[in-house]
Amino acid sequence: MMAVILFFGFFTGFGKAEAETALNVNAAGAILVDGKTGQVLYEKNADSALGIASMTKMMTEYILLDAIKKGRVKWDQQYSVSDLAYKISQNGDLSNVPLRKDGKYKIRDLYQAMAIYSANAATIAIAETIAGSETNFVKMMNDKAKQLGLKNYKFVNSTGLNNKDYQGMQPKGTSPDAENVMSPRSVATLAFRLINDFPEVLKTASTPTKTFVEGTKMDNWNWMLPSLVFGYQGMDGLKTGTTDFAGYSFTGTAMRDGQRFITVVQKATDDKGQGGYKARFDETRKMLDYAFSNYKKEEILPKHYQVKGSKTLPVVNGKENQVRIYTKSPINMLLLNGEKKNYQPVFVLDKTKLTKDGKLAAPIKKGEKVGYITLQAKNGGKVRFLTPEGAKSVQTDVVAAQDVEKANWFVLMMRGIGGFFSGLGHGISSTVKGWF
Repeated sequence: MMAVILFFGFFTGFGKAEAETALNVNAAGAILVDGKTGQVLYEKNADSALGIASMTKMMTEYILLDAIKKGRVKWDQQYSVSDLAYKISQNGDLSNVPLRKDGKYKIRDLYQAMAIYSANAATIAIAETIAGSETNFVKMMNDKAKQLGLKNYKFVNSTGLNNKDYQGMQPKGTSPDAENVMSPRSVATLAFRLINDFPEVLKTASTPTKTFVEGTKMDNWNWMLPSLVFGYQGMDGLKTGTTDFAGYSFTGTAMRDGQRFITVVQKATDDKGQGGYKARFDETRKMLDYAFSNYKKEEILPKHYQVKGSKTLPVVNGKENQVRIYTKSPINMLLLNGEKKNYQPVFVLDKTKLTKDGKLAAPIKKGEKVGYITLQAKNGGKVRFLTPEGAKSVQTDVVAAQDVEKANWFVLMMRGIGGFFSGLGHGISSTVKGWF
């Protein structure tokens, strides 16, 4: 097939410029994407590797939920507390639920502590359960990141803590001053895959408060959940992160009227350049307000759309000498208000289906794919997505609209004879004209 016109590595020239003008996000890095397709709507330093702190735990969540799905770990499985998990859990300066040295805890309870309260020792416990040690788990994290197509990342522990907080017990092969880093685009891609591959994570991530064990209450650090101090309508996830190195960071997601957006801010500040809990939520709110107010899903091309000038293709050896073609399904895309007119269809024909003369060979079945249509901005800009799969959301197959049976030998013979005499008549006519 001809080369794909729409690559997933480029921006639209329209929405990007307007978003950058309307949004002045105070953060070292930020990104705003469509939660269903991964379409990128705004970005700032999106490919810079920055600190992520406890947003690291999204990768631990992904690996755990995958292990649960595949039956390698059970929710009611019991964990016996290791020396490392116990030591970390007793550090009152870190986000933790205290673990008893002789205690046993269910994986589900540890998962909830991690997802709701960002409990670090509980996260280490999960890593040890899955991989035997946090050292082994860190390798799994980096391998999974590569598998998910992430770039500009490095995981050195399962929690997002500064390695120095491990007090010499950090994962083997990592230095005491090492930090987890990811780019905003990779953080968004991880969040996108997490909530789409394991949507059940949002039920836990959206829990405002929960009791771990009697006397240990866990309050969610995502203060944008609707019932909390910076409540935002539709907010149901996903993960905060705060360290001196990473600053105040947050991966948020909210859904209204069926439309979901994902945001990432790393090292967020206020207008005066000061970081803080409020700053990261204010900058997130800024992006979400812009998205919900200015974007909506629109039908760009309807089902059975026919491209002007390409409504039929020629057919060889068929009962008909041409076949009608149209799109198999509509193309819908999230668009900035008033932006629909700025896009045009691009028809990409599958040349492997054609003869040397550029025709389709009969027989042809109705619904048979002959190419595809994708969208291109009229100014030549491209649409950007987090994943190659997302890019396919703005393309549709072009198929045959009818059956074309192969002509029998008699019809083909008569066509040949007709062609012969047509050519002969043309030759005689030319000769006669030459006499005069």
